[in-house]
Amino acid sequence: MKKIEAIIKPFKLDEVREGLSEVGITGLTVTEVKGFGRQKGHTELYRGAEYVVDFLPKIKVEVVLADDIVEQAVEAIVKAAHTGKIGDGKIFVTPVEQVVRIRTGEINEAAI
Repeated sequence: MKKIEAIIKPFKLDEVREGLSEVGITGLTVTEVKGFGRQKGHTELYRGAEYVVDFLPKIKVEVVLADDIVEQAVEAIVKAAHTGKIGDGKIFVTPVEQVVRIRTGEINEAAI
């Protein structure tokens, strides 16, 4: 099993969710996060004063899935989240040792 964490632009969330649904992924977790990388941030005007926004709003999508569909899921995220501009995001894939569904006690693949 693997865990995919994708940091994407907020307006791309629906496209990413639809892309993952097409691959057969039925559940995911979404978190509103802030961060910066090469995009660095930008300046904004507020009541006549200019200020720097260092951390930009992003969305973190997390999903745990079986090893055999990881590549399909990554491709679906890349295809859906790609704009070609700086700040498109990143995808991290890490191994998962164990999953337990609290309600039923199912373990690993059955719990996904």
